[in-house]
Amino acid sequence: MRAISSFLVSIVRLIFGIIEAILGIRILLKLFSANPAAPFVQWIYDFSDPLLSPFRNIFPTTEFAGQYVVEFSAVFALIVYSIVASLIVRFVAMGLTERERR
Repeated sequence: MRAISSFLVSIVRLIFGIIEAILGIRILLKLFSANPAAPFVQWIYDFSDPLLSPFRNIFPTTEFAGQYVVEFSAVFALIVYSIVASLIVRFVAMGLTERERR
């Protein structure tokens, strides 16, 4: 049973790690005004758009010094996905602890 829980925790961490990495890269690309016509930048934006849809328009996108763009909705999404991943991992770990007590 411990192996299954450990496997589940690893899968959750992998999936949310990929989500967080994609969002983090998006934040950096937006921050430094990367060319959206570049294939990699376009792929990151296309891949991360569905991840951001629940968080769209919560916060405004802000531009600093005429060139640095901070997409606060993406930053918020990154924080929320991190919290959700942490809660799922703790929930799985709690289930493991409960079963070990029996």
